[in-house]
Amino acid sequence: MTLDFRAHRQAVLDRLADDEAVLVFGAPHHLRNGDAEYRYRPDSDVYWLTGWEDPEVAVFLRPGEEPLTMFVQPRDPERETWTGRRKGPEGAASEHGAHVAFAFGELLEQLPRLLQGVRVLHYGFARDPEHDALVMSSVAKAARTGRLSGLGAPTTFHHPQVLLHELRLHKTADELAVLRRAAKVSAEAHVACMRATVPGRKEYEIEAVLHHHFLSQGSTGAGYTPIVAGGANATILHYVTNRDTLRDGDLLLIDAGCEVDYYTADITRTFPVNGRFSDAQRRVYEAVLAAQEASIAACREGQTFHDVHMASVRVLTAAMVELGLLEGEVDALVEDKSFKRYYMHGTSHWLGLDVHDVGAYVAEGDSRPLAAGMVLTVEPGLYVPEDDADAPEALRGIGVRIEDDVLVTSGAPEVLTAAAPKSVDELEALLCG
Repeated sequence: MTLDFRAHRQAVLDRLADDEAVLVFGAPHHLRNGDAEYRYRPDSDVYWLTGWEDPEVAVFLRPGEEPLTMFVQPRDPERETWTGRRKGPEGAASEHGAHVAFAFGELLEQLPRLLQGVRVLHYGFARDPEHDALVMSSVAKAARTGRLSGLGAPTTFHHPQVLLHELRLHKTADELAVLRRAAKVSAEAHVACMRATVPGRKEYEIEAVLHHHFLSQGSTGAGYTPIVAGGANATILHYVTNRDTLRDGDLLLIDAGCEVDYYTADITRTFPVNGRFSDAQRRVYEAVLAAQEASIAACREGQTFHDVHMASVRVLTAAMVELGLLEGEVDALVEDKSFKRYYMHGTSHWLGLDVHDVGAYVAEGDSRPLAAGMVLTVEPGLYVPEDDADAPEALRGIGVRIEDDVLVTSGAPEVLTAAAPKSVDELEALLCG
């Protein structure tokens, strides 16, 4: 699989006027503790445009004979001994398509010149104060110089989400190939976890199975911190402690996906630790599964993002009444949002280079219509706190979420993560086989 970064850049350039430019900075290093840093993960916009994976980078894009200028870490044998090899400006040109490349330290000198003649600059303010100051001082210098040259400097600023993030929302064929690979590896990892789950094991032992499979298949690791939540821990939406013992009779919820070339999958599966659903667990599980199937069916062109959510809300609200969690008419319970007591999150989010990927959810004041090439998660759930005295006793402490990654097409939706089993019969056959 090869990502076509040149095509990504060209899509941006095709939408820029001659007096427009895009400026994107890389992500900084972050300290984990003391002087130890987290493993570096590139900024998604920088990576989407260039494939560059190292820190201290800025990308400047403008229509013309030399549309891509990059500022990158220079070669430094002494630093490379400590922190790894650097490609330098030479590598930016030879491997990443830069028409002109400078050391990152030359940005303050070169940017005012590059900004001359630019009227509209696509740049994301308020992310990094030092970058903001550098940009504004460069704009001021370009304006002073422009008074003599007549070229001028930027007077209008757009956040990259206006252009760049809208392009990232609509996945290209190369991106979909990578997402399918991430989905495949992630689905296999979930199956491996199911096979490894028995009463008495620790949540972190199952998490270790995830990481082993992700890395052994050549991915860049987990796309986000995995949730491995046994029993009532599954009623905590973002539980990541992953330390408790898995108990006979409990469910295990795993929310995890790997990155391939920094594109992530996002799968949640919930299954019985001992291999068999109890009657109460089965009833809750099948309600969530029915809701998910209704929402996946709604992932079609012309339907809206809100339509996908409401498909789950209606099914789950009816199930809450049937399960004895709520009382009243379903329509009224939907209208007054009573369902949020047990289903408090949205059903979907965009997926791509970020697990909660870029792209607006609202267009022209209303929920956004879906279009072919969009990829979104579908992840309804039901969560009954173990101390909820109003809930039927058999349901207390049950948390179920089922999540798949769905590609909107010109026809039926494509479930990219379908290889991870989720029907009751499939799960019990695998777990008890």
